[in-house]
Amino acid sequence: MRRLVVLLSAALLTTLPATAHAAAGKPASGTAQVVYQRAAFASGTPEGVSAGEVLSFSTPAGTLQYGGATWEYARWTGAETQVGFGATELVASWTADTPAGTWIEVEMRGTAPGTKWYVMGRWAYGDGDIQRTSVPGQGDADGHVAVDTFVAAAGRPLDSYQLRVTLYRKPGTATGPTVRTLGAMASAVPERKTVPVSPGGEAWGVELAVPRRSQSIHQGHYPEWDGGGQAWCSPTSTTMVLGYWGRWPSAEDMAWVDPSDPNPEVDYTARHVYDYAYQGAGNWPFNTAYAGRYGLDGFITRLRSATELERFIKAGIPVITSQSFKKGELPGAGYGTDGHIFVVIGFTATGDVIVNDPANAPANDHVRRVYPRADFEKVWLRSSSSGGIAYVIRPPGHPLPPGMPGLPANW
Repeated sequence: MRRLVVLLSAALLTTLPATAHAAAGKPASGTAQVVYQRAAFASGTPEGVSAGEVLSFSTPAGTLQYGGATWEYARWTGAETQVGFGATELVASWTADTPAGTWIEVEMRGTAPGTKWYVMGRWAYGDGDIQRTSVPGQGDADGHVAVDTFVAAAGRPLDSYQLRVTLYRKPGTATGPTVRTLGAMASAVPERKTVPVSPGGEAWGVELAVPRRSQSIHQGHYPEWDGGGQAWCSPTSTTMVLGYWGRWPSAEDMAWVDPSDPNPEVDYTARHVYDYAYQGAGNWPFNTAYAGRYGLDGFITRLRSATELERFIKAGIPVITSQSFKKGELPGAGYGTDGHIFVVIGFTATGDVIVNDPANAPANDHVRRVYPRADFEKVWLRSSSSGGIAYVIRPPGHPLPPGMPGLPANW
């Protein structure tokens, strides 16, 4: 399970008809405002980094003491980025290569209104040099960071922001981290208890062959990484999507896992996405960053409807979603949850949602389920849930689907 961040303030939405909103580049009344923007490294300010298609460590800009060790660092600061509306939340996500002896730190700040820099994550693929971690206790009058999400203070929505990434390495070494992608999803989710059923048809009858993995069969595994079972919905879902793309860890990589484990790739993922401050494996961008270790592109966004989900399924891309619901609110689930992750793998011929749900499954064969479209959209998109959070993971050469005409790009 993963703690859901509840929206503290909602953007004001006008009552224009849906067609007028689309023409104005805004969502229809009652839906989330969201934009995902990928950083262009060549347009930022480099300090000791080589900035082109990727960011790489060139020369040290200084040194820092962290974790009882001295580190050389280089830094890149992005240009001011306009949101296009007043955003109440922002999630940064990235992919990077961090060889042994290296790590990165990702930060953001609001530029209208102006804020301090907030740490969005300290990340390394391995755990031999630092403990990858979110940073609690950063709140002030402008907002706070809830694990992986910047939440603006009431009355202080963001009109623009900057991203910054710092690359660290041990002094005197020739290698350093390489940042391959960096971006941010800014959003404003209105207060809403119900969600209208979205139109569809684009992917009805399409089901992707995503391998099935149960989180339940890992109950009690590796307490140092949150002990499996209900705590491992996010790494289990991420593992299934990596398996779909043929990018699981090797047998050599997994040699440390107990040989009696039925699916060691799940335990391996849980270890490598674990957030040592949050003390859980459900940090959203840590999961997509882990996928980047296998050459995949991964990012966090919000989707506005199952209509948008259908575009990904039609394009051959399974999507990981975050939702919360009481027992009985999602017919067929058989449980309730304060926050849960599963994989949308397709749609039935009548538009209901086919998922690989790792929860409450005594074996891998029990993971595939069908949830009614209307109930799924309600528990996924409403403001008391995640507001449409999605992990998008795919090979860089696999095209993303076209965006929704007339609306800000959210992928």
